[in-house]
Amino acid sequence: MTVTDRDRVTAAVKRLVARESRLSIDPDGIADHEPLDGPLLRVTSVGLLGMLIRLEDELSLTLPDDLFVGRVLYTVSDIVDVVAAVEDRTVP
Repeated sequence: MTVTDRDRVTAAVKRLVARESRLSIDPDGIADHEPLDGPLLRVTSVGLLGMLIRLEDELSLTLPDDLFVGRVLYTVSDIVDVVAAVEDRTVP
């Protein structure tokens, strides 16, 4: 994954976590290591599932179930890492 691709994924994730948390802030102001359920963001497990589905649609990719085995998603960057892993799998 190139830096540009990772930046695109990071921007999409931050936009979605801001929307899911019902925040009226610039998504660029959300730190990469911001907890998904902490003082700023309020992403529930159901909200996270919806976000992952929207990410698949927005980024035109499929997040395979096996990608989540042994992973815990605590921060914004954890979600970015999962998506990056999918993008890395599709690179020939």
